[in-house]
Amino acid sequence: MQIANPIYDVVFKYLMDDNRIAKIMISKIIGEELETLEFLPSENRIELERQTITIYRLDFSAKIKTKEGDTRQVIIEIQKAKFPTDIMRFRKYLGQQYISERNIEIINDRKISLPIISIYFLGHKLDKTEAPVIKVNRTYIDLATGDEIKDKEEFIECLTHNSFIIQVPHLKNKRRNELEILLSIFDQANLDDDHHVLNVNDDDFPEELKVIIRRLQRAISEPQIRKTMDIEDEILEELENKERAIYKRDEIIKEKDKTIEDNKKTIEDKDKLIEELKRKLEKKE
Repeated sequence: MQIANPIYDVVFKYLMDDNRIAKIMISKIIGEELETLEFLPSENRIELERQTITIYRLDFSAKIKTKEGDTRQVIIEIQKAKFPTDIMRFRKYLGQQYISERNIEIINDRKISLPIISIYFLGHKLDKTEAPVIKVNRTYIDLATGDEIKDKEEFIECLTHNSFIIQVPHLKNKRRNELEILLSIFDQANLDDDHHVLNVNDDDFPEELKVIIRRLQRAISEPQIRKTMDIEDEILEELENKERAIYKRDEIIKEKDKTIEDNKKTIEDKDKLIEELKRKLEKKE
């Protein structure tokens, strides 16, 4: 069966625009039951030489039922990155979340900042781990005793956050649990000759997840999605060319700096040699 490749922003957004699917995806990733999920659309426009691209990050307001039976309101932020350099964009967006007035809940006439959960889909590999899905989970530790503090504090919860990092390149052929089966829709090892399309086996997915496969299958037949995927390819190529040009420029500068340093050292060595010869000559005289 052929499905649209959700590594593309336009396909990913089309997928997550379906509230039922968004709830399934997020719930499986964070390992918590979602009672409600409200989509908070956000976009950032980037001006390039020939055209403008709208980069989407997906923000949700969610009511989570924890394993302890508590219900809490949180902000869930999903971002996708194709380049390691996108980390600065992540930091910028995260800062916006912390200061946004919309991420505040009024409880008993008090303004309470909602906790944030970040989910990052990386199109590149991290340097030191090949784990396909990484959970960054905060713990409170009493430094004097080393004991973990179980009770959550509003002050700490509002100023720190949990994160989930998904390394798409390391999803290759990983199907060890239900989450990895779900995330296999991003596995680029399933690429068709047309990079806009992935080949998957419908039987590999449990019934609950087949709604996701069917939506990605429908996305292929959307002409506007196809067109936008082509535009994304062009923009990605342009960005990659810019990255290569910057890297090449930096390498040239580095090489020039090295040449200057080498020349400087050669001059210093010559000066030392001259001084040494002068001293020997003076001693001989």
